[in-house]
Amino acid sequence: MCGIVGYYGPGGSEAVLRKMNDCQVHRGPDGEGSFIEGPVGLGHRRLSIIDVAHGQQPMQTADGRYTIAYNGEVYNYLDLRTELEALGHTFTTDSDTEVVLQAFAEWGGDAFDRFNGMWGLAIWDAQEQRLTLSRDHFGIKPVYLAQVGDTLLFSSEIKSILASGLYTKAVNERSLYRYLRFRIHEDGRETFFAGIDRLEPSEMLTVDASGVERRMFTRLREELAELGKQQRPYDDAAAAEYKERLFESVRLRLQSEVPVGTSLSGGLDSSAVAVIINQLLNQGDATTKSVGARQNTFSAVFPGSANDEEKYVDAVLDICEGQVDSHKILPTADEFKQDLLDFIRTQEEPLISSGPYAQFQVMREATNHVTVLLDGQGADEMMAGYIPYYFVYLRQLKAQGKKDAALELSKSLDVLYRLGRFKLQDKIKRKKVIPATAFMNSEFSSKYAGEKFATEGNNLKLRLIEDLFHNSLPSLLRYEDKNTMRFSLEGRVPFLDKEVVKFIFSLSDEAIIKDGWNKRVLRDATRGLLPEMINRRRNKIGFTTPQGEWFMRLKNYFYNIFLSEEFANRPYFDQNEVLHAFEGWIKGTNGVDSMTFWRLLNVELWLREFFDDKPEVIDEGPVRIKTDLEPNADKQLALTTSLGEQVTRYPLRSELVDKDTDLDPFVMEHIDRFFATLGADEEHSQAMVGKQWYFFISEKIIAITQGRSYFIWDINVGRPARVLSKYVTRTPAGIGLGSPFTMQLAIQEAGLPRVLYASAGGAVGKVLGKKGLFYELVGNDIRAIDGPTEYSAYPSNVSAKLAPKDPDEVAARLSEQIRSRVPQAYRDTFGGTIVMDANDIGRNVLGSDVPGDQGRFEEMFADNPLGQGSEQTPMAIVVVD
Repeated sequence: MCGIVGYYGPGGSEAVLRKMNDCQVHRGPDGEGSFIEGPVGLGHRRLSIIDVAHGQQPMQTADGRYTIAYNGEVYNYLDLRTELEALGHTFTTDSDTEVVLQAFAEWGGDAFDRFNGMWGLAIWDAQEQRLTLSRDHFGIKPVYLAQVGDTLLFSSEIKSILASGLYTKAVNERSLYRYLRFRIHEDGRETFFAGIDRLEPSEMLTVDASGVERRMFTRLREELAELGKQQRPYDDAAAAEYKERLFESVRLRLQSEVPVGTSLSGGLDSSAVAVIINQLLNQGDATTKSVGARQNTFSAVFPGSANDEEKYVDAVLDICEGQVDSHKILPTADEFKQDLLDFIRTQEEPLISSGPYAQFQVMREATNHVTVLLDGQGADEMMAGYIPYYFVYLRQLKAQGKKDAALELSKSLDVLYRLGRFKLQDKIKRKKVIPATAFMNSEFSSKYAGEKFATEGNNLKLRLIEDLFHNSLPSLLRYEDKNTMRFSLEGRVPFLDKEVVKFIFSLSDEAIIKDGWNKRVLRDATRGLLPEMINRRRNKIGFTTPQGEWFMRLKNYFYNIFLSEEFANRPYFDQNEVLHAFEGWIKGTNGVDSMTFWRLLNVELWLREFFDDKPEVIDEGPVRIKTDLEPNADKQLALTTSLGEQVTRYPLRSELVDKDTDLDPFVMEHIDRFFATLGADEEHSQAMVGKQWYFFISEKIIAITQGRSYFIWDINVGRPARVLSKYVTRTPAGIGLGSPFTMQLAIQEAGLPRVLYASAGGAVGKVLGKKGLFYELVGNDIRAIDGPTEYSAYPSNVSAKLAPKDPDEVAARLSEQIRSRVPQAYRDTFGGTIVMDANDIGRNVLGSDVPGDQGRFEEMFADNPLGQGSEQTPMAIVVVD
């Protein structure tokens, strides 16, 4: 398996080709090559599978007319080679690449429909000055396109087009809307990048001086529809023939000069592949040479999770005992968080759920043992593996007036119940169902409100064809291609043998669904090979993750992303609605599922990865923790206030506090440490002797230790808070009452009448041009309410808090203890304690035991020298010169 890149047109060059090819080393670590002639450039990265010693690319015919860059495997290449040799062709390698090239030289674009395999390729015809691109029948291998001015770029990965320097990045907002609204992607040529398309399955493109032409090289879709009408009776003979064809398909896909393994989820499809290989090993089949004496299987398991399939994996391993080496991977939520950006970068476009991360983990382990991996992809879309297909079939039977529609329904009730039970539970609990558009920016959603997504709902075979080529399978194949190639693996899919697919569609619908059993022909074909618990299981899980459980564990991390300024400033989201729904999901009070939040999260991280400017990372070596005598980063110790006072502020670094922290000992520990540090520093100690000094403490840590800080999901937001918060300007970093949860705290603290009074006053103030009247009327206690701040340390990043209770009393109490323990030289000059609400927008003294003008102390914090994030400096010693 490999990666291809290239261009056609005057914008291309050797430098462009190099940049594009360098982006996909992972797709082909075994070699690289390039070809430039006239308007065309072809680049290639090779992962050697067949004819490892030869087959380097780009490859040319002996006469130099045709040149190919090819990513794929054509499994019937030996038969094609024999046919071509009979027509006079000679071969210098044993690779399928040369067969593909000479087949095109002989038959042109008609050659593609003769291939049985997977590919994405480019062939240059020097005589006709024409470039041809092609993608296999089912789209197993990708080809991306971008027309940039008069130059066409193409590649196996989008990143290569981005790296060309010719394409200007832009979001395809239509694709983004359809993904957020309908949960779909890969439903046509368009990608999530405006101006970057993909070749569709079975499509070829030609480009020359006359322009670009795109067309299908096969009638496969039409053939499947025509075969579906034939309805060949299904019987034991048909099941036996299918079994023989499936065995042959697996056998063909074992052709390799490098080790081959199996991806085993425990489901019917991948288990079938594993036991077929085991059977071939038992028979001593020559094709199993690539497997070795023991089959390597790779499985993701989730012990203790509701969707763990380890018992099914183990049942298959028992069948294969003595001829199998099992590799079990145990992905965790913490690993998911750690790998998330790499995973999103690997996939290049948003994906429907976090499920493919399990596959990502499996591939990372598999690459340590094998180079080729077989799996069960595609069986669901040709044999009705998903529950919604039952509804299509039942509607079809009803429309045909068949009496057995009711019987089929009765035998499918347990399967259908699994689909509807969660919706039923939500209705019983009266959980609110929130439409996807509620989470979108209103202008964005209005722009695309006319978008529709319809599926075939009354004909089973037509729906399967639709999902094979359009709705479902293309995205799954994309996941597989990206995940395997990320780790330099080749993935092979035996179920997507075009002759096997055509055979299934020639059978009656009862070969697919009968008596409530889907995949009937596969079940019949593997009876006696598969463990009964797998052959007769009716619940499908597949390669997925315990997403709901993981999201709950990582809720703080995800909440911070939704809370971030980046997310708030996107033109696609309504941040307040997203935050409110996420809080409700955590508390179990709405019917929104984790899939919705995954799509929002995935889009945000995708935008950050591919569109946001990334700050330059400078390696400054190991992180050095500041001492109490040093300022925070980008701050300073000294300040001259507008009143002319010279002050020096020493931020005290501390541990994190929580509601169980005893504030007084906590503060005294840091006071003791400061003066111990000061005593060892002659310069600073002499500078402080005889000068008045004060202890400043952030109101935040006082409130937290008083139990006046609340996790967002523990705040029950009422309708008044939700309405009123919309009329308050949202300040950066979550400060203020511009969110429903902080407004709810304000209502609880001050009472709704007082908040309404202040709101009315604030509205009048805006008309009169007077700012801040709301907070003057509502009071400092309410002004000090803070929401979760993105850059604060946990738990402040996911909490909202009230002002501290009795801050004057707290200040007096702390001052009394400080005077009793500081060195004598500094005791008489201690002025007292100030409880400060300080941030980068404003400062407010909430309490103190020092008589005098509060504005004086607020001036001392004009640049907010404290730090609530990683600095962890919520206290300061302030010395007045």
